[in-house]
Amino acid sequence: MTVLSDAEIESRLTQLSGWSKEGEQIKKRYEFPNFVEAIAYVQRISGLAEEARHHPDITINYNKVTLTLSTHDEGGITEKDFDAAGAFEAAAG
Repeated sequence: MTVLSDAEIESRLTQLSGWSKEGEQIKKRYEFPNFVEAIAYVQRISGLAEEARHHPDITINYNKVTLTLSTHDEGGITEKDFDAAGAFEAAAG
């Protein structure tokens, strides 16, 4: 899998609501009504990440879940990151 160019990344980001590029990764913070729902979301995406063999960095702050994606093996952002982000978006509802 090859690292995407800045133009390709910016184009792909327009297709994902709330995601942004920070350095060599893409990131989004989700907010849920409470802690239990935030944890339920993390549990839902854990199976998706495991199935894809592509795991986000996850930060949980009470009812907020921040996901950060980068294809570390390739040294940057690839299609794999955008595929995962799309799946995580769908899981958020």
